[in-house]
Amino acid sequence: MISKKFSGHIAVFAANIFFGLNNPLSRSLMPEIIDPYVLTFLRISGGMTIFWVVSVFLKYEEVAVKDIILYFFAAIFAISANQLPFFAGLSMTSPIDASIVITLLPILSMILAAIFIKEPLTLMKATGVIVGASGALILIINSHSTGLGSGNLFGNLIVFSAVTSFALYLVLFKSLISRYSPITSMKWMFLFGTIQSFPFCRHALMATDFSLLNTSAWIIIVYAVVVATFIAYILIAIGQKTLRPTTLSMYNYLQPVVASLVAVYMGIDSFGIEKMLSAVLVFLGVYIVTQSKSRAQLEAEKAGIPVNKDEVGN
Repeated sequence: MISKKFSGHIAVFAANIFFGLNNPLSRSLMPEIIDPYVLTFLRISGGMTIFWVVSVFLKYEEVAVKDIILYFFAAIFAISANQLPFFAGLSMTSPIDASIVITLLPILSMILAAIFIKEPLTLMKATGVIVGASGALILIINSHSTGLGSGNLFGNLIVFSAVTSFALYLVLFKSLISRYSPITSMKWMFLFGTIQSFPFCRHALMATDFSLLNTSAWIIIVYAVVVATFIAYILIAIGQKTLRPTTLSMYNYLQPVVASLVAVYMGIDSFGIEKMLSAVLVFLGVYIVTQSKSRAQLEAEKAGIPVNKDEVGN
């Protein structure tokens, strides 16, 4: 029987593959074909619609009023202050620069988890984060330019603010997400995310002539809404129930690997030793972090209590 931990790893692995595919696809539309705020609002409002429709066919799950309030703030960190700045920043900078900034997520998650939820900052965990980051950076730095824009300091800073916001979400709202099903959590978060983001996107939405979008653009938009939002956020919520914030964020290093493999498949890049080394380091880094001890494990060992790693580990 598959353990909850293993299911969490598979879910987060798949989610980051979907995110990795979405970044270059979305960048191909912004800002020339569609405004980044419009694409972001379509993702958030489209995701919200799907989550609420699906919830109608599932068993009703009552949510405490205090948790609904918490979902409002979770939506700020995970959606509004993450998605809006991320795509705005991505439209200003290059995919390579954005990918480098994104690699900071596990480092930020590790530090914030140590500050807010007192997760131990062990040597093994830090080593795993560094090994994984080195693998991602080797791949990113050796990537060939795709012609999708050049680096921009302001754009990079905006992407960094989005990454910081999501790191805070992973750390601060783990217990909230663990109390309810992924659909329940996401329907409330995306409802609030839609409400929060609308004032920032309204002008761009009103100025967009959707009839000018071609079939290819709509296919990318549908992918962004259905796969990279609806499915991916469910998978992240599944992983968030069982994995520590640092472990969950480590899978972020898969995104540049996926983007690179797509480039190889499309014939615009080649598979070399640096890509193989990068992939090995990323997976090795994830493995090392999963082997590091959690606060619950360290406390149990100190008290002389037998530890079930599948319950309190990675």
